Amino acid sequence: MDEWIIWVILAVVLGVAELFTLTAALGLLGVAALLTAVTAAIGLPVPLQILVFALSSAAGMVVLRPLAIRHLQQPQLPRFGVEALVGKPAYVVSEVTGRDGRVRIGGEEWSARAYDETLVIPAGATVDIIEIEGATALVYPRE
Repeated sequence: MDEWIIWVILAVVLGVAELFTLTAALGLLGVAALLTAVTAAIGLPVPLQILVFALSSAAGMVVLRPLAIRHLQQPQLPRFGVEALVGKPAYVVSEVTGRDGRVRIGGEEWSARAYDETLVIPAGATVDIIEIEGATALVYPRE
């Protein structure tokens, strides 16, 4: 069997294995095996084929794999609108109970309710926004 066929078979096996692992490592090794198959088809001796495989594998792992990994990782999307208010502090303008109240969030006055319905939060307290329901902030007092 010709040497280039062995390299092509190795490339196919590595490519199929990459489909199951999705690590980008086996795919890069498969590409290196394909490059080595080309050098074997040209007629280079086996030691040079192994050198081509080693160099192209190393280049793929050092240069291309970090780029592929960075491309696959999704950045955390910034929160917009009322979702961005969750976790922020607010200042109680009028007493907040489980039914009603008013808080100031970043210069705007919002209707509010205590997240725990048994709580009564006095005016002047600082609270954290736990959730936004429509135009009402559900708040919990800061400890």
